[in-house]
Amino acid sequence: MNQYRVPDSLGKGVNVRKLCQEGRLKEALHMVELMVQQNVQAPIKAYACLLKDCARRRALVEGKRLHSFIVQQGLHSNIFLKNTLVNMYAKCGSVLDARQVFDSMPEHNVFSWTTIISAYANHGQGEEAINLFKQMQQTGIQPNKVTFIVVLKACARIPALEEGKKFHLDIVKSGFESDVIIGSTLVDMYAKCGCVEDARQVFNNMHERDVVSWTALIAGYAQQGLGKDALDLYEQMKQDGLQPNIVTYVVLLKACASIVALEQGKHLHLDIIKSCLESDVIVGSTLVDMYAKCGRIEDAREVFNNMHERNVVSWNAMIAGYAQQGLGKEALTLLEQMQREGTKPDEVTYLSVLSACSHSGLVDKGQHLFDCMCKEDDVIPTIDHYACMVDLLGRAGYLADAEDFISKMPIQPNALVWMTLLGAARNHGHLEIGRRAFDSVVKLQPEDAAPYVLLSNIYAAAGWSDEVAKITKEMNDAGVKKMPGCTWFEAGRQVHDFVVGDASHPQS
Repeated sequence: MNQYRVPDSLGKGVNVRKLCQEGRLKEALHMVELMVQQNVQAPIKAYACLLKDCARRRALVEGKRLHSFIVQQGLHSNIFLKNTLVNMYAKCGSVLDARQVFDSMPEHNVFSWTTIISAYANHGQGEEAINLFKQMQQTGIQPNKVTFIVVLKACARIPALEEGKKFHLDIVKSGFESDVIIGSTLVDMYAKCGCVEDARQVFNNMHERDVVSWTALIAGYAQQGLGKDALDLYEQMKQDGLQPNIVTYVVLLKACASIVALEQGKHLHLDIIKSCLESDVIVGSTLVDMYAKCGRIEDAREVFNNMHERNVVSWNAMIAGYAQQGLGKEALTLLEQMQREGTKPDEVTYLSVLSACSHSGLVDKGQHLFDCMCKEDDVIPTIDHYACMVDLLGRAGYLADAEDFISKMPIQPNALVWMTLLGAARNHGHLEIGRRAFDSVVKLQPEDAAPYVLLSNIYAAAGWSDEVAKITKEMNDAGVKKMPGCTWFEAGRQVHDFVVGDASHPQS
């Protein structure tokens, strides 16, 4: 303990580590600064303790001060402190500083490599994380379990399936495949890379499964639009005696919303109440979203009203629910309540209220909100907001204004913007604007069948059968194929899916 004490001249009985443990970081830093000024060397473990506290608090400014003290005291070549510095900068979000310290080290170990790889992976630079992992392997340093977990998560975020498969082989060679955390991370990586079959194979081969591995696989099916399979897995999970966590329930509720499985959603709600998780703000927000997307706006509002805590996600879910039901006035009233209660609208909020205005024909109000979004709440419009404005004008029949709005957009319109205009042209039978919108969509998405179908509908409604035939020929010549429609039907707690032309279901 004595090595953590400052000299008596600096304050009798003062202990740097104790100050750090008590959360008195500034006082501890002041003590170290006094030691540096009096040429008294602070212990390496004291510096490490303080750097870890900076990492925990995300206190970058204080961490940089400590770094300067370390340099002044000639301790900057210490490998232990350098590893701790890399970790501190990484946790504080300063990847550049972390990399500079890492590059200045004459030698690296598995901890320093894992820390810098994690820094890049956690800050959206997955490709660099993967490249660093490969460099580590080339130096002959063997990855540990944590290193593999970090790089697999990087592969999942990009996604980088082929790299992930190579690392899977390395994991098998290293003998880590039987580890439940590694197995769960592999399931997650394959699922997020769109390979649900591979994720299922890894899952089936796991000797031990926990709630994380089950949730990873359930999420994989849900993210691929296989909500029915996700719900079936949930039933199997319960049969195995595992208790779902908050993430599991959120994933399952989203799966119910995606296939409009109301009865399944209700049963999940009961399970959530039994698990005493209903008060969680994330679960509550997802319940609001599920009920709204299943068409039960009253149930959604009841859950919303009963929430003890609401965040911007909760408000957005309820406002979006009103928007989806075409209840524009209710959505706008809720927006005003949200602002009164001190929650600032974000880009998602405005996307929902603009959509609500569009579906309710509130053109003037929508235009006013678009201006407020930019001027009052400092929300920068995205391409989706511009598409909403095109929809607002187009639905109301102001097609020329919508086309003019597109021409004046400060960002390049994408296929969604042009498809929105094309849909409005179809609804209002405007041939010229419809054709121009069609040409723009096809340039951006030549393999999409939707614009051909919409333009064909415009010509068919106008009685131009020759033009309909020409569009069909254009579509065939371009090799574009229309995907068959798919729907779900819920009977009791059983969800059935049907695809057009597929008679394999016994009750098709």
